[in-house]
Amino acid sequence: MFQVKFKTIWANFDPNRHMRHSAYSDYAAEVRARFFQEHNLSLDDFARLHIGPVLFEEQTKFLKEIQMGTDITVNMWLFAATEHFERWEFSHEVFNDQGDLSAIIKVKGAWIDLQKRKLTGLPESILEILKHIPKSEDFKKSFVKKNKGDVLKKKR
Repeated sequence: MFQVKFKTIWANFDPNRHMRHSAYSDYAAEVRARFFQEHNLSLDDFARLHIGPVLFEEQTKFLKEIQMGTDITVNMWLFAATEHFERWEFSHEVFNDQGDLSAIIKVKGAWIDLQKRKLTGLPESILEILKHIPKSEDFKKSFVKKNKGDVLKKKR
């Protein structure tokens, strides 16, 4: 598992003094970005390669309220992926400062060529990094059926 601890900020909370729903997704996205940064692959590196992640589906299950002033820990696992990581599903858990599971976030996505605006594969250098992503206990390989018309080419 890969995890990051956060001090929450006032802007993440609504008038009811609990964390607004979209802030959970923001923290999950930050954890994914930090994983790549810690493995020497910055957002600038993705930009130079003209590759970026694109989300198709995001699901959040809220289990326990996070109130203003509460610090959180967010973890990440690779839940599923095609063989060459063209498509993937990450799972995140959000814990409050007492260690209580507060939310589960799942995102499904793929990689997009930012110039062609089409789905793409990844260069070998990135595939090597992705081989080291922590996987869930029930990790699924090749979980996605490609839609007609999807073109997933490996970048060189």
